[in-house]
Amino acid sequence: MEPMWIAIAVVALVLIVVFLLIGRGKQHTKPSNLAIFGMSLVVLGIIFGDSRIVGYSFIGAGVLLSVVDIIRNRKRL
Repeated sequence: MEPMWIAIAVVALVLIVVFLLIGRGKQHTKPSNLAIFGMSLVVLGIIFGDSRIVGYSFIGAGVLLSVVDIIRNRKRL
């Protein structure tokens, strides 16, 4: 089972590198405060992952805030 996870990690790494190379020429905007707060909550969820209720709550709130930020920024364009 372990070699399968290693293969999945390698494929994910390759996909990330490909996406970074494709998006290289595009101008990137700075993330908004809401997106930074959402990412911080996801990181806190990972850190406090020992307690499932707390960890999943942080991750869920962070994802929700990030989605709200995406919707708000999409309407501006």
